Amino acid sequence: MEVKVQEPTTKKRSRTTAQTSKDPEQHVPRLLQEIVVEILSRLPVESLLRCRSVCKLWYSLISDPHFVKSHLSLSTCNTRYAHHRLIFSTLPKINLKSCSLYDVLYHNSAHALLELDYPLKHPRKSVWIVGSCNGLVCIAIQEDTLFIWNPSTRKSNRLPNCARSKSQPGCYVLYGFGYQELADDYKLVEIACIFKDRAKYDTLVKIYSLKKGNWHKIAAFPHGIPLDDSGKFSNGALHWAASKDFGSTYSWMIVSLDLAKETYGEILQPVYDEGDKDLTLGALEECLCVLCNYRGIRAELWVMKVYGVKDSWTKLVSIPYFTDPGRDQFSVPFCISNDGKMLLQFGSKLIVYDSKNSSSSNIQNLDECLEACTFVESLVSPDAPSRPWR
Repeated sequence: MEVKVQEPTTKKRSRTTAQTSKDPEQHVPRLLQEIVVEILSRLPVESLLRCRSVCKLWYSLISDPHFVKSHLSLSTCNTRYAHHRLIFSTLPKINLKSCSLYDVLYHNSAHALLELDYPLKHPRKSVWIVGSCNGLVCIAIQEDTLFIWNPSTRKSNRLPNCARSKSQPGCYVLYGFGYQELADDYKLVEIACIFKDRAKYDTLVKIYSLKKGNWHKIAAFPHGIPLDDSGKFSNGALHWAASKDFGSTYSWMIVSLDLAKETYGEILQPVYDEGDKDLTLGALEECLCVLCNYRGIRAELWVMKVYGVKDSWTKLVSIPYFTDPGRDQFSVPFCISNDGKMLLQFGSKLIVYDSKNSSSSNIQNLDECLEACTFVESLVSPDAPSRPWR
C-alpha cells in the first residue's frame, strides 16, 4: 500500500512558525526579558528615547513608572557621574548651556557646549535656575513665570502663577524646589519678603504641589529673612541661610522647611575658625554643606555626614587662594570625583580643583557663568509623579 505525505499541512505549519518568529513581542523568555531590562536601565536617556521605537514591548517597558524609577536610581548612584550634567546661565547675555560633568572631571576638558532651547526663551528676559531634583529642573523667567522642565526628554510644565501682588514696592521673591518621597510629589516653595519702614519686614510663604496642582499658604518664614536666592534641597527638606541682621555672619543660621510636615526647623552649624569670613550654604549630592570663605586666604568645605546631627559636620577640604581674588570667591562644589577632583565656581569662572596636589585649572569657554546647578539624566515626567513619560 502506498502512503502519501500531506505536504500542504507541513507547509502550513512552517508558515505559522515563521510568522510567529517574526513577532518579537510573543513568547519572549522571562530570563531574556529581565536581562533586557537590566541593560536598558543603564543606558542614557537619549539612547532610551531611540529604543522606544524598536517595538511595542520596549515602548511599554521604558514608559513604565517602575522602570523610570529604577533608571533614576541607577543614574543617581553612579559614582562616575556618567548620567550627570551641568546647566548654567551666562553673562552678560542670558543663555542656558550644558556640558557633561563626566568629561569635565575625568578628562579635564569641557564637553561641547550646547545652547538649550528651553521653554519660553526670550532674548530680553532673565533666566533664574531655581534648582533641580531627580532630573527635573525648576526655572523662573523674570521671577514670576515658573515651569518645571526635564532637559533630557525636553518636556516641560508651566506652573500657575502664585496669587500675590507683583507690583508691591519693597518686595523680592525667593524660591526652593524639592521632592517629597513618601507622597511621590514635587513641591515648589515661594517666599515673598516685603520690607517696611525702619528695617521691618514681613514674609509670605506659599507651596505649590505638583501632584495636587495648586498653591497653598503656610506659616511665615521664621528667624529673620532668607539670604539665599534658592533653597537647597537635602533629606526631604529645603534649607536657606537666614539672618536677622541683614547679612551679619554672627547671626547667620540655617533654617529648614520639611516638605512633608511643612514645618520649619534649625540646623546647627559646625564650629568655624575665628576670622573674617563669608558663609555659603549648599547641597553636595545628598548632604548639606557649608563653604566658609576666609577672605583672600582659603575656603573650607564642611559636610554634614548625618543629617541633623551637629557632631557629624566634617571639614572635607581646604582650598587655598593662589592669588588675590579681589571680590571673587569660591562656591560650594557641584560634585567631587573619587580621585579628589571637584568642580566649582570661582567668580564667573568654572574650575576644577584637585585636592590631592592642590592645583586648579580653568575650564575653557566657561568663563561667563552666572549661576549653575547639576541635574541627573532621567525619564521623570514634569507633569505629575508616578505617571509614565509619553
